[in-house]
Amino acid sequence: MINTYEGSSIAYDVNCDKNVKIPMRDGIELAADIYFPSLKGKPAEGQFPVILERTPYNKEQPRSVFQGKYYARRGYVTVFQDVRGRFESEGEWYAFAKEAPDGFDTVEWLGLRPWCNGRIGTMGGSYAGSDQSALATMNPSNLSTMVVAVGASNYYHSSMRHNGALEQRFHIYVFRMAMTSKEAIANPGLQAEIMKAFNEDMTDIVRQFPLKKGATVLRRLPSYEQWAIDILTHGEFDEYWKQRGYAIEEYYEEHADVPTLYLGGWYDSYARNTTSSYLKLSKMKKSKQVLLMGPWTHGKYDFTYAGDVDFGKDSFIDQNDLRLAWFDHYMKDLNSEFAECSPVCIFTMGTGSQKMKIDDYDRRLDHGGYWRNETHWPVPGTKDTKFYLRFNGTLSTNIPSGNESRSTEYTFDPSNPVPTMGGGISAADTIIPPGAFDQRGKSDFIGCVNELPLNNRHDVLTFQTPKLIDDTEVTGHIVMHLWASSSALDTDFTAKLIDVFPPSDDYPDGFAMNITDSIIRARYRNSWEKSELMEPGTTYKFVFQLFPTSNVFRKGHQIRLDISSSNWPRFDVNPNTGGPIGLKYRYQIAQQTIFHCLDYPSHLLLPLAHNNLFQIEGFDS
Repeated sequence: MINTYEGSSIAYDVNCDKNVKIPMRDGIELAADIYFPSLKGKPAEGQFPVILERTPYNKEQPRSVFQGKYYARRGYVTVFQDVRGRFESEGEWYAFAKEAPDGFDTVEWLGLRPWCNGRIGTMGGSYAGSDQSALATMNPSNLSTMVVAVGASNYYHSSMRHNGALEQRFHIYVFRMAMTSKEAIANPGLQAEIMKAFNEDMTDIVRQFPLKKGATVLRRLPSYEQWAIDILTHGEFDEYWKQRGYAIEEYYEEHADVPTLYLGGWYDSYARNTTSSYLKLSKMKKSKQVLLMGPWTHGKYDFTYAGDVDFGKDSFIDQNDLRLAWFDHYMKDLNSEFAECSPVCIFTMGTGSQKMKIDDYDRRLDHGGYWRNETHWPVPGTKDTKFYLRFNGTLSTNIPSGNESRSTEYTFDPSNPVPTMGGGISAADTIIPPGAFDQRGKSDFIGCVNELPLNNRHDVLTFQTPKLIDDTEVTGHIVMHLWASSSALDTDFTAKLIDVFPPSDDYPDGFAMNITDSIIRARYRNSWEKSELMEPGTTYKFVFQLFPTSNVFRKGHQIRLDISSSNWPRFDVNPNTGGPIGLKYRYQIAQQTIFHCLDYPSHLLLPLAHNNLFQIEGFDS
């Protein structure tokens, strides 16, 4: 980890020019606050490197003001810009649609200022991470480096939609954004109505999803409502999703070849996006690409915990100091810790005491972990190992025999979906808590009706290993290979990887900690661009990725896989009818069959560390 570099010395005061109008190619002007290094009350003479963050969350929020001053004092002109249609910027906001050309035009304009030395770096997280990558696909001439925190590579494949299913957090997100829309700011009555919907009524609104046009207060903000409807109803990977601001990876050949730091978290909604960006661009570009993955939820770099699990005091970072070390090296040619850093730095979870932290007010589980440097991602020395689903509910490295029971069935009722209990979620924290939790019912989670373990439900199938004979590390990308059939024309299948702790004094019933999960919509099993309904009763193979992770399953623990057909409200519920995407006329109960036999050997592909491979020999069949 980068933790010793002191950074550029504080040599300047700060002057700020507010609401500087920057023209776009279509005549729209976007507003920016520009923080200048200053001496004796005036901007310092000479040229400086420039840092740019483009944000939909108000360039004048305290965090932005602090960062503007933080970097300006250290010799950077720092620019915070409201994106199109937000706060002081002109135009209409439609998420991500114009971020590529607007970002390009902004960088080119900054490069022509007399105070710019020709080096421009970008920064920001989430939306402000994605809009960096979007503008980089247009390769602006003065772009020198980027720090992309939890940004997207493809919003269809792993963010707004996920293997065909809609991540409903974005329908919660649109209400959050609506509260600070231009319309709401100009109309206090409208703003109060939206705030009530978000703060008081959101649980009820979520229960009514999918969102219907004209059914909520969003009807008074047409562009916001239209965006929410569009991402709901565009189920295929069509031209809508292939536009530059959404399918960034489709334009990687054109992407600027500049040093880039990709920052993400195992429990972040952009975890798969982050590793995918690094993996692809590190192969395509000559410039230094660096991946840094911690145990965090969305943007919580300075937190040591995710949900009900703590990872220790070494797990957090100071993002400002980290970015300063990066910018100092790549824009000032200073010898920071990034001069000789490894291309991959990851936090491996699971090496803590596994006890309850009694000195912690929230009494979280001490799962712990440690930082490590690697030369590549996926990390060298791992072996993808098949863990087969077996007839007796075990998860085994031994392939099923020919005389075992072929399948297990369950009933999926869309009106009673399996509740979401943690995971890589963002922008919906008050409705869907993110992170790691014991997979046991709690009132904090929508849909939980009791405190029983989640796999006590009839529609959750569990497959787990015997108790591990030694510590077993899983690090990398995880892939589910599932053979299944359904009585429905269309349905969903989910997979969740869980670390099962044995009973202890602190946890008499054990602790089932969610590690990562995923979902697939059956109609997209063969193609993202063309839906294909199922033939009821026909067996199909479904292959889908879970989010990446790095976790040590400790000796005496068990590796568990839960299979079901819903994970709500994180993902929209499939009505099983095969009808148009985004419309819920009715629900249909489906009979689901999961196969685990020699002919249809369903299995989870886990990347095991090379020094753990001997452990699997002791697994029972």
